[in-house]
Amino acid sequence: MRLRVEFTTEPFDLDEPPVHAVVAREVVQSAELDAVDVGPFGNTAEGPAGAVLTAVDELLRKSLEAGATRVSLQVNVVGEGEA
Repeated sequence: MRLRVEFTTEPFDLDEPPVHAVVAREVVQSAELDAVDVGPFGNTAEGPAGAVLTAVDELLRKSLEAGATRVSLQVNVVGEGEA
């Protein structure tokens, strides 16, 4: 099974990425995922279910420890032809 996670961390800072946002991005960029897209208002990562779920666990723990007050995420099963 393949999963796609979309996430944002808050609070936002338009002048400079907050530490919690940088930490969250580093987690997904270093995970064993097939596709990672980071942006100023949202991030997306895709890969095998185990790798995505492991990355989500680490992302939540580390970004909250780094000062995030809210993490919004959505996880979708990616079906054939949706990749």
